[in-house]
Amino acid sequence: MACIHKFYDYLHLDYLNFTPTTLIVGTFNPTWPENNYAHWFYGRTDNNNFWNVLPRIYNEPSLTNANHLHWKQFCQRNLIAITDLISCIGDANRCSQHDEWLRNYSDKKIAEKFHNYIFVNIVELLETHPTVSNVYLTRGMDDTFWRKAWHPIKNFCEKNGKTCKELLTPSGYAFYQQGKYNKQNPNNQLTLPDFILMRWREKWHQL
Repeated sequence: MACIHKFYDYLHLDYLNFTPTTLIVGTFNPTWPENNYAHWFYGRTDNNNFWNVLPRIYNEPSLTNANHLHWKQFCQRNLIAITDLISCIGDANRCSQHDEWLRNYSDKKIAEKFHNYIFVNIVELLETHPTVSNVYLTRGMDDTFWRKAWHPIKNFCEKNGKTCKELLTPSGYAFYQQGKYNKQNPNNQLTLPDFILMRWREKWHQL
C-alpha cells in the first residue's frame, strides 16, 4: 500500500481562495504512521518551529499554539501558499520496517530507503500561478536526492525572474547549527526558534 501525503488535496494549490505571491515548499508528510498528529503543513509543532518563525517574519505573534484554521488564515492574509516536493511514496508498505522509517519523519530515510516517488509538478504550479514571485524550500541542498528534485524548480525561477532560496530547516535538526552559532557567539546566545528566525530573515524577500 503506497503512502500518500497526509494533505494530498492541498498540494496542487486547488484550495486557494486568494492570489499567492509566495510559495513555501517542504518535502513530504506521510499519511501514516498513526503518530502523525499534524492537522496541516508543519503541524507537528512539538519538534518544528515553522509556525513560530514564519509569523514573526511578518511581525505577527507566534502561531505555535494555534490551530490549522489560524495557520490558513495567516497564509491567506499574507498571500502564502504551501506545498511539498513529494505527493506519494509508491513502494512504501504497511510493514514495521517502513513504518519505522516514516515515523522518524527523516528526509534522509525517505531519500535512501525508498525508490518509487510521485513528485508534485511545482514548475507547473508556478506556471498556473504566475503571481508567485518568491519560492522557498524549507531544507538545505546537502544531498543528491533533494538537490535533483529541487533543481528544475530553481532553474525555472532563475529563468523567470523569481526569488528562489533554500531556508534552514525549521525542524529540530537545526539544533546542530544553532549549537555551533552559540558556541561562536557566547555573548549572543539564541534559542532555536530565534536562531532559525535570524537565518530566515537573511534570505526572506523584503516586506
